[in-house]
Amino acid sequence: MTTLWFLLVAIMLVAYIVFDGFDLGVGAIYKLAARTPEERAAVRRSIGPIWDANEVWLLAAGGTLYFAFPELYASSFSGFYLPLMLVLWLLIGRALGLELRSHADDPLLGEVCDTIFMLSSLLLPVFLGAALGNVIRGVPLDGDATFFLPLWTDFRPGPHPGVLDWYTVICGVVALIAIATHGANYLTLRTTGEVNRRARGIARAGSLLLPVGTAVSLAATIAVRPTVLENFRAHPAGFLIPAAVVASLVVMALAARRGRERTAFAA
Repeated sequence: MTTLWFLLVAIMLVAYIVFDGFDLGVGAIYKLAARTPEERAAVRRSIGPIWDANEVWLLAAGGTLYFAFPELYASSFSGFYLPLMLVLWLLIGRALGLELRSHADDPLLGEVCDTIFMLSSLLLPVFLGAALGNVIRGVPLDGDATFFLPLWTDFRPGPHPGVLDWYTVICGVVALIAIATHGANYLTLRTTGEVNRRARGIARAGSLLLPVGTAVSLAATIAVRPTVLENFRAHPAGFLIPAAVVASLVVMALAARRGRERTAFAA
């Protein structure tokens, strides 16, 4: 049962990253892809019916952690208290910026909503990527399976790390590039005109930057946590995962260059 619940939580988290990821990516490149009020309205309409439904995957994963792994839930939410509060406020800001935008008749208020929506969507992948980096790097659990991390210390992984150090920041940047590219590929499917042209440009740039970021993060991971390779030595079938990642990056780059938007988005 433990393995089953672990798999369920993993599936929910992956579903959140994939399905809400393109919503976050659209928000992260919002002002880059859309310049005029009409263009921004078209971008908002592209995710309007689905963005809040996609966030249910995150709620489901959190709820499952609470019931299936209460000790992990308690340790994580106490140790990562400050960054989790920041993530919560970013989720609230993103929702408010998007929902209130349609009611903002004043241009200044509309610009404020647009800015809050974009900044929240941009920072969320960074914090979520940094959280993944903390899990890979490890946290200083004590004998009671609890820990607490400040937002940063000396910005280096070590015996007294912070939530943010050079490694977790790399993870956050790679997550942002991946999510922004995912959102750009989505916009190429749902928009036309200038928005579509700009989204194509961002998608192509992202498809070139993402392999570089992935390689850098891989090297950094091996440097920070060399034991990460032990599972691959013990279970060679695990090499299918990085092989699939490499194949997806190649397919996405080729599809983006050839104008095959659906293939790039799927990859």
